[in-house]
Amino acid sequence: MADIYNFSAGPAVLPHPVLVRARDELLDWHGSGMSVMEMSHRGKEFISIAEQAEADLRELMGISSDYHVLFLQGGATSQFAMVPMNLLRGRAQADYVNTGAWSKKAIGEAKRYCSVNVVASSESAKFTTVPPQDTWKLDPASAYVHYTPNETIGGVEFDWIPATGEVPLVADMSSTILSRPVEVSRFGLIYAGAQKNIGPAGLTVVIVRKDLVGETLAGTPSMFDYQQHADNGSMLNTPPTYGWYLAGLVFQWLKEQGGLVEIERRNIAKAKILYDTLDQSGLFVSPVAMHDRSRMNVPFKLRNEALDEEFLKGAKQRGMVQLKGHRSVGGMRASIYNAMPLEGVQRLAAYMKEFEARHG
Repeated sequence: MADIYNFSAGPAVLPHPVLVRARDELLDWHGSGMSVMEMSHRGKEFISIAEQAEADLRELMGISSDYHVLFLQGGATSQFAMVPMNLLRGRAQADYVNTGAWSKKAIGEAKRYCSVNVVASSESAKFTTVPPQDTWKLDPASAYVHYTPNETIGGVEFDWIPATGEVPLVADMSSTILSRPVEVSRFGLIYAGAQKNIGPAGLTVVIVRKDLVGETLAGTPSMFDYQQHADNGSMLNTPPTYGWYLAGLVFQWLKEQGGLVEIERRNIAKAKILYDTLDQSGLFVSPVAMHDRSRMNVPFKLRNEALDEEFLKGAKQRGMVQLKGHRSVGGMRASIYNAMPLEGVQRLAAYMKEFEARHG
């Protein structure tokens, strides 16, 4: 395998051992004579894969039997609509926290179904910080409170779980799920696109408290009804079987690494290397408030933006790709999800120091 480190925000790097195992099982899964891609989703072979994946995810995250675990399609973006369709339950309003591009998209979609109360926003600070909870204007009459624990584009991450009282808390954990332990019992619903820390694009995981489902908005399509998916074991239609299988391999890999406590330790160490490099630099700068920096997505800029293309070209020559920042903010962004090895981060930090020695 080429010595390349992929810093893409998603679809993102996958654990090398997972890719090797998928390669080895590609043509014949466990002597079945079939590739997982060829299996009936209702056959005993794939049912065993699906059940094991759910069991492993429940173990990793400590998900109790009070919650459904659903493996769906449509990406996290489909959840921007499915959440209000399922969780309004007769109420006309929901609370949303606006901390970046993905929060804004969720808010825009929710407005199609209910009144949105934006309880806090960091837009005036250009989404470089998390609004302290004592500034939030929560409404106990709202159906739920929605927030984005990690903003992939802006690189802002909550290191705390909001307190919302009796109002269910909903989280778009697409870019932070499985990167640290989390108290699932504090959430009404967690959803995440797979293509960052779970597996390939095309799969979406939803963890929803059972008492919150079963009362959808009038006219909600069956495919957007969590209860229908739960009643059918996430097989209301043909699910993304190969993505589900690969997610299961990732869950097994995480368990082999020591679970989420160990993964969090590694993620803290990786992020520290990059942020220390930025903080000690006179050429590079981090736009995010120090106490709200993401462990998963590290945006940074050169004080002289004319050097951006040279930096990116040099990074590619040194085996580091997908470092260009999102088009809406520019600069660079290093996404260092669970599967990014420490060596990749060390190589990037060394190159940044080398680059500064030549241009600082």
